[in-house]
Amino acid sequence: MFSQWCLQVRPALKSSWNRPKLISMENQIEEFTISVFTENQAGLVQRVVTVFTRRHINIDSLTTSKSSIEGIHRFTIVIRVAENQVKKLVAALDKQIDVIKAFYYKNQEVVYQEIALYKIPTQAFAFGDEMEQLIRSHNARILSIEPEYIVVEKTGYQEETEALLKELEKTGIYEFVRSGRVAIAKTMEPLNKYLQSIATEV
Repeated sequence: MFSQWCLQVRPALKSSWNRPKLISMENQIEEFTISVFTENQAGLVQRVVTVFTRRHINIDSLTTSKSSIEGIHRFTIVIRVAENQVKKLVAALDKQIDVIKAFYYKNQEVVYQEIALYKIPTQAFAFGDEMEQLIRSHNARILSIEPEYIVVEKTGYQEETEALLKELEKTGIYEFVRSGRVAIAKTMEPLNKYLQSIATEV
């Protein structure tokens, strides 16, 4: 009887072992852009960053600037986590004093860019027009020409600024710096809608 049961059950068990496990979309690691709108108060950067460090989440990029609304500051933060984690993060940020509202977006929901500067030896331009052609092919431009070096600027996605860096490393480069991400949501600014909804409730 036992051997007969094994013959019947084993194929079913085997097929279940080989069946691929389904991963919830909310548990997949993705890149997210978080916009945090705050009062322009001292010490806010530390408080915002602490929300991430307490959860052992690495910040890939962080930029701050004024927003389109007078007196309101804006943080743009890039992280790679699962969607259920980013939801908890935004909820935690919303609870912080002086934080007006936080929003998160997937890459396809924002228009974003980064800027990179490259300091390269002037002598790299001494061998024909190859260097100029390289810079043009990457849609970069020369910002400053000095006796010992030339500064080149490239605006684009991180993979684009990284691609130019790899090309310039072949001929030599003195310095490289890249900004954090600046991003605008493709939808109308949600902060305005949020503030309007609060005013309506009041």
